[in-house]
Amino acid sequence: MSTAQIVLLVVAIVVVIAIVAAVAMVMRRRRTEADHRRHEAAQLREDAAAGAAGLQANRAEAQQARAEAEAAQARAEEAERAVAMDEATVEDRVREADRVDPDVDHRDEGYAPEAPETTGSRSTEQPPRA
Repeated sequence: MSTAQIVLLVVAIVVVIAIVAAVAMVMRRRRTEADHRRHEAAQLREDAAAGAAGLQANRAEAQQARAEAEAAQARAEEAERAVAMDEATVEDRVREADRVDPDVDHRDEGYAPEAPETTGSRSTEQPPRA
């Protein structure tokens, strides 16, 4: 074998070793990147699980608020029915008083019972300040 052939053989071996080393480095880098991404994915899953626990608490709070709102709505409707009944009772009494009163023509077409003013009204208006 001549010196040129030996040098060529050594160069070829060095090139093959360099290629193998480069391939090994690329493979190792990909493996490292994949491990990093797996770790990142696991962290994201943990964060999502923690968020899911908070979601359950928020859902329970929303259901409780909805139940309270429905109960308040039912109380408001009951109070409105009570007011309507009270108004009807007052109107019946006024009509009865107008029927008995000889100065009121309760049979007139334009007749409308007028409820008396209440002295102890529960107005939320503030009296003017001096």
